[in-house]
Amino acid sequence: MMGPAHSLSGAAAWLGVGAAAAAAGHTMPWPVLVVGALICAGAALAPDLDHKSATISRAFGPVSKTLCEIVDKLSFAVYKATRSAGDPRRTGGHRTLTHTWLWAVLIGGGASAAAIFGGRWAVLAILFVHLVLAVEGLLWRAARVSSDILVWLLGATSAWILAGVLDQPGNGAGWLFDAPGQEYLWLGLPIVLGALVHDIGDALTVSGCPILWPIPIGRKRWYPLGPPKAMRFRAGSWVEMKVLMPAFMVLGGVGGAAALNYI
Repeated sequence: MMGPAHSLSGAAAWLGVGAAAAAAGHTMPWPVLVVGALICAGAALAPDLDHKSATISRAFGPVSKTLCEIVDKLSFAVYKATRSAGDPRRTGGHRTLTHTWLWAVLIGGGASAAAIFGGRWAVLAILFVHLVLAVEGLLWRAARVSSDILVWLLGATSAWILAGVLDQPGNGAGWLFDAPGQEYLWLGLPIVLGALVHDIGDALTVSGCPILWPIPIGRKRWYPLGPPKAMRFRAGSWVEMKVLMPAFMVLGGVGGAAALNYI
C-alpha cells in the first residue's frame, strides 16, 4: 500500500486497541489514545526504510536517505544469507527483513528499552520521529508542499507538548505498566502494531509480504504471505483509495469513540 493508507490503517488499529482496552477494563487516558494513534500512524511507514523512494526516505533529509541505503543493503544481505531453495533471487532488500514480525518486535522492544533507560530525551526523540512520520502520512498533501524544516518544527513542538501532557498525573506516562521506573514502557506497543499493520497491508497487494520470516513455509523461508491472488490489488489502485482508506477512517472513528466510552 501507499504511505497515506499505511498511516491511516496504523491510526485506526491503535484506536481499535483503545476500544478493546476499554472493554477489558484498562481504559486508556485520552493522551495515550491520541499519542498512541499518532505513533502508530508514523510507525506504519517505518518498514519501508528499505526503499529509497518511500515516504520515510524523504522525511528526514540526507539522514533518512542514508539510513534507507544502509537498511536496504542489510536487508538484502540477510535475505541472501537465509534464502531457501524455493526463494527467488533478488537484486535488493525491499520487502524482506523490515517487513517481518521479528523486525516489528525488535524495533518496538528497542523503543521501549530506550524510553526506560534513556529518560525524557529518549521519549522526546521517539515522539519526534514518529510524529514527523505521522504528518508525512496523514497530512501528505500539505507535507509535500511544505518545507521539511516546517514539518520537523511541527514534530518537535508537538513532541514537547504531548510529552508534557503525558507527564501529568493520571495522563498516561505509566499506563498499563505502572511499577516505578516503567513509565513510557508502553511506547513500544504502537510501534510494534504499526509495523505489523504495514506488513498486513502489503500482504494484501499483488507481491504479498514475508511477515512470518524466519519460519519456513514449504520450500520458502521468505514466503510472500497474502490472500488468494484474485483478492489482491496493486498499491495505489482504486481499491486502496476508494475502499480501504474510507474504511480505515470509519473504523478509526468508531474505535476512538468506543475507547472514550462514547458508544
